[in-house]
Amino acid sequence: MAIILPVLALATSTCAAAQVTPARAPLRPISECIRVDQINEWHIVDDRTATVRTGPRRYVVGLQARCPRLGQPPAGLIFHPNRSNLALGVYRICGEVGETVSSHHQPPCAIQSVRIVDKAEFDRLSAKARRSGSAADQPTTKP
Repeated sequence: MAIILPVLALATSTCAAAQVTPARAPLRPISECIRVDQINEWHIVDDRTATVRTGPRRYVVGLQARCPRLGQPPAGLIFHPNRSNLALGVYRICGEVGETVSSHHQPPCAIQSVRIVDKAEFDRLSAKARRSGSAADQPTTKP
């Protein structure tokens, strides 16, 4: 009985940790990822979720932690690719380690996931948005 309890405790803590940090699965192929220079519209759904549209493609962006000041004035949502993609000249957001999103004068928030969604899901989530913006809010030069 004494051996079973530590094993059970270890299994429980391992499962809890797995639930807190979901496995990362970046979008592939990279041509499916968010092109930073083509963002038409964005919405902050809640402290951990944003929606983004680039022409006909629609995405849901999940953040690693709460980011309550994201999208606050001055308006803007700025996506930052990870350093290895920047070195290659790739200005896309795929849900890879090191990608962040920030607002003007606000600290960056780490991105956990990016997934493509259909128009119905995008519209449903975006309708709940606390803050929204357009392509005019994106930087005009590459990061």
